[in-house]
This record gives sequence, C-alpha cells and structure tokens, in this order.
Amino acid sequence: MTAVAAKLDDLGKPAWIAVTILGFMVWWPIGLATLAFIIGSGRMGCGHRFRHFSWGGQPGGFRGTPWSPSSGNRAFDEYRAETLRRLEEEQKEFRDFLDRLRMAKDKAEFDQFMADRRNRPAENPPPSQN
Repeated sequence: MTAVAAKLDDLGKPAWIAVTILGFMVWWPIGLATLAFIIGSGRMGCGHRFRHFSWGGQPGGFRGTPWSPSSGNRAFDEYRAETLRRLEEEQKEFRDFLDRLRMAKDKAEFDQFMADRRNRPAENPPPSQN
C-alpha cells in the first residue's frame, strides 16, 4: 500500500483525484475511503487546517469565534473573553493535574516492580563447590 501511495505522490494531486474518482465509480465506499485518506494525510493540502484548528486562529486557545470575532456589544465581548480565558486556565490546571496523577501512578507501579524484584528468591542458585 505504501508503494502505491508513494507512486501516486510522485505523480501529484491529479493522480490522487483520479484514483478517488475511479474509487467512487467502482464502489462508493472505496472512493469515500480514498477521499478520507487523502484529506486525513494532508496530501491535498487541506487537512492541516482542521488538525491544528484553534478558535480565532490564535495558537493556544479561544480568541473569539472564527465566524464572528465581535458580537457588536463590547461588554459581552469582554465577558466572553474573560470567561474563555478562565476556562483555558482551568483546562491547563486540569491537564497538569492529570500529568501529576499519571506520574504518581507510574512511580507507584515502578516502585512495586522494584520491590517485587528485590524480594523474589533467586531462581537458580549457583552450585556450591566442595
């Protein structure tokens, strides 16, 4: 499969479009799967907009909505911006909490493994030489 994709990449976007159309002509799920693969892999240059989308086009968070940057009411816009900022902070705090929780769990599992390893009896003791 990767060899076919590499060959189509060498031929360019028209080849991918042709394969998608042929897929739809043969059996529509093939065409749909091909289209999903092309968009998802970014081969058409249109998948990148959806993968790293952030509200308002600003990296790192909500800065209004892309379709209506201002409601026309300044007080509401300030309230919305403050609420979204607070939600972003809470989200960051929650992610940090989850990271600490995962680290504590990993450390506990590792400590248990090391304790079990230290306390297990030797399986094959060396033969004594008399």
